[in-house]
Amino acid sequence: MQFYLTSEELKLLANVLLEQDAKQYGEILDKVMAHDLRLDAGELLDSATALETKKQSLRAEIAAQPDAAKKAALESKLALLERVLDRVNEACVMF
Repeated sequence: MQFYLTSEELKLLANVLLEQDAKQYGEILDKVMAHDLRLDAGELLDSATALETKKQSLRAEIAAQPDAAKKAALESKLALLERVLDRVNEACVMF
């Protein structure tokens, strides 16, 4: 199975991984930055975990955001994150 992300999705995944522990996610981040998405099952699961963690924090941030414009921007980011998470989860299932 070919695992593919758009440039926007790659950027989001890289940013999420940058926010995480460098020791745990450093190798995955290096691959993402090199646009090399030949991730093994463990790397896919780790990526899914990082994305799920970010999803929960983003939902909390949206709930606490009083400004409608900022809330809309965060909701757009959440939609993108959920799309990336879905693709990573699909790749995990196909592995």
